[in-house]
Amino acid sequence: MIIVIPAYEPDGKLVTLVKDLKIMCDFNILIIDDGSGGKYNSIFEETKKIGAQVISYEKNKGKGGALKTAFKYINLTDKDDIITADCDGQHLPKDIIKIANEITKDKVILGTRHFKGKVPLRSSFGNILTRGVFSIASGKKIKDTQTGLRGFEKNMLPWICSVEGESYDYEMNLLLEADKAGYDLKEIPIETIYLENNKGSHFNPLRDSIKIYLPIVKFSGSSLICALLDFIMLMFLEGMTSNLLFSVLGARACSVAVNYSLNNKYVFSSRDKSGLLKYLLLASFIAITNYLLINLFCNLGIHLIISKILTEGTLFFFSYYAQRNYVFK
Repeated sequence: MIIVIPAYEPDGKLVTLVKDLKIMCDFNILIIDDGSGGKYNSIFEETKKIGAQVISYEKNKGKGGALKTAFKYINLTDKDDIITADCDGQHLPKDIIKIANEITKDKVILGTRHFKGKVPLRSSFGNILTRGVFSIASGKKIKDTQTGLRGFEKNMLPWICSVEGESYDYEMNLLLEADKAGYDLKEIPIETIYLENNKGSHFNPLRDSIKIYLPIVKFSGSSLICALLDFIMLMFLEGMTSNLLFSVLGARACSVAVNYSLNNKYVFSSRDKSGLLKYLLLASFIAITNYLLINLFCNLGIHLIISKILTEGTLFFFSYYAQRNYVFK
């Protein structure tokens, strides 16, 4: 068993964690010095004296880059089961050992916090937001998408080395890609700990949030472009023909062609050659549903423009889930 701890500019809590782990278990400890700089050499040297192995490099890669550095190293050496833990004191040694005892084949083990008590606002809000994004993207619900305490069985190494992302987005991508790779997610409750209002975290709310939510941001951009095209064509055709069915279907045909090209190449980067057929089937279903909903809203006395907005909003999340998990899988 190997405990992987990515560390960027750590403090004494890292040394304390390594000491406590060495007292409580005989696991190997691999620390990744993620370009912390000479100022922090003494801390890493102290962990070496206690019995940890340290891999250092000069340029900061980000948490995902640090984790993948460790995984690739392990994949070339021992190929042991792996636990990942943070260096800032958020994970108790007893909880790390608890996760180790739960590692099993075909399951990613997640140490799940319950966010009770005094939790920093940005941590509470961030987890609520990422839970929502993950639920929309995957169709599954988990309580803690941002946990850094995770367990991986050794046969998962080739997969976790291949997942994209160099920063905090890597951990979200692992969750999003697990089902496609054939792995379930199993949550194990752990204590929720935030020391000094979590000031030791290097998470950048703006930069790292954009990376985490990038898949749905790209999908939103593609959808917005095509929604505007669809809207313009609907107004144009309806004004020319006064035929709602023809206008909806004609506008949808134009936007579908553009949307497929954008999503296939830029949003999901799919290589599935059957994606076009599946996309056309989905688009046909959405087009019919689109017409039925607009017609329903209009019959209820709602203006066409408002009806269109309500319909697109209703179908947006369904479309994202279906495209990500079935069309461009």
